[in-house]
Amino acid sequence: MSRALDLSRREGFFSSTRHETGRLLATLAATRAGTLAECGTGCGVGSAWLSSGIRGDAHIVTAELDHALAEKVSEIFDDDDRVEVLPADWTTLQAYAPFSLLFLDVREIKQSGPDRVTELLEPGGIVVLDDFTPCAGWPPIYEGRVDVVRQQWLTDERFTSVEVMVASDAAVVVATRR
Repeated sequence: MSRALDLSRREGFFSSTRHETGRLLATLAATRAGTLAECGTGCGVGSAWLSSGIRGDAHIVTAELDHALAEKVSEIFDDDDRVEVLPADWTTLQAYAPFSLLFLDVREIKQSGPDRVTELLEPGGIVVLDDFTPCAGWPPIYEGRVDVVRQQWLTDERFTSVEVMVASDAAVVVATRR
């Protein structure tokens, strides 16, 4: 974890996976078998949290669009053959699917809605969508407008979903594929 956080500081990433979200990821990873994935590796903080929780023969594959950054993160996990860092966009993950857990930290995929993600998850697979501002009411409102992305995820019949407030100013959506 410390190597990923150090890289994050050196690279100027101030919005890496929060500790509160990371603890949730580690906890969920501990319940999963098979292949787990992360879309949007960044400096590897999310991957480090996931790897801190996996058990048995579980494997993590993570994709980062910035090839130079992906190489630096790959070095962090050189001694951990359970983590594979791909210098690629998220679509490369399709070759590794289905996933038992998928951590999405890329705006483009969250905004595209559940359709693209459903096929990446095994039945019973969990997706964690990061970087939401907590919302107490319904429909979910963000910056004075209905948060269509959040609403889509929380109402899609292919998933059982919940918004989880991980800190007073941060929430994630956790969805399990039915």
